[in-house]
Amino acid sequence: MNTVLVRDQNGNVDVMERIPKFKLSDVIDGASDAVHPAFIVGGKEVDEIYVSKYLNSIHNRLPYSLPYQKAATSISYTDAVRACALKGKGWHLMSNAEWAAIALWSKKNGTLPHGNTCRGAYHAEPNERGMTYDDYFTLTGSGPKTWAHDHTEDGIFDLCGNVWEWVSGLRIKDSVIQTIANNDVALNVDQSINSAAWQDMIDPSSGKSIKFTCGDENVGFTIGEAERDWNGVDWKDIYTDFEITEQMKALALFPGEPDALFYADSTEGEYVPVRGGNWTDAASAGVFALSLDNARSLVGSCIGFRAAFCPL
Repeated sequence: MNTVLVRDQNGNVDVMERIPKFKLSDVIDGASDAVHPAFIVGGKEVDEIYVSKYLNSIHNRLPYSLPYQKAATSISYTDAVRACALKGKGWHLMSNAEWAAIALWSKKNGTLPHGNTCRGAYHAEPNERGMTYDDYFTLTGSGPKTWAHDHTEDGIFDLCGNVWEWVSGLRIKDSVIQTIANNDVALNVDQSINSAAWQDMIDPSSGKSIKFTCGDENVGFTIGEAERDWNGVDWKDIYTDFEITEQMKALALFPGEPDALFYADSTEGEYVPVRGGNWTDAASAGVFALSLDNARSLVGSCIGFRAAFCPL
């Protein structure tokens, strides 16, 4: 992995992190030697993907990965998808598959990123601080190297805390967990609410769609009808009534980081994901933190995004 400069179709430069292809067995103990889905686009393997090194800021109505900027926020999922696509072929809103690949790599290598989880500082190490603005947000990439996914200056910054980040290609629809195949979001396939590109996640032992339901105290994935409204708990408290699939592990849907929080909603309707947590979340933030209870039209001062690029 290394930092590179990539030009979009407008001739402008983004600071990106090059991520070479790797296998599931490289990042998940006991997994197969299949290529991680982040490196499969349109049914073909790609040798590398590029992810914004920094939370995106907006300049001349387009998103860019640049250091020491105020992260763009108050943008909906739909508008973030559209803005990233305007950068040209292969550009897209960072996918959940890409986010998961980075999270799993960091966990395997012992470099889970710190970040702005407590008013401009990292809650567990208060001396770790970034450059703050407004209500304790931090400028992109202004924290120490432990705030990068590999704990070096060459890594991807702010995946933990500061602002939640939209990721594409994953949703809950009427309690069913659905994905866009592999990393096909790089092709800018239709991600609208009624798109045929959405596929149910399937339990291989039963052939049934995997659904989400909440218990009184725990959150669990189950097969069958969703029974209760949404809830949020630590990943370590999640239970299931089926064997966790390799696909779920590859997409960082389970088991995740024990200290990170998981939110989801199983009621009727569609819910799209944000990842990472924000500057108020303390131990609940983290690269494995996931909230799947957001409408695609939601805008908020604590939700941002970053673009990714796949050479096609």
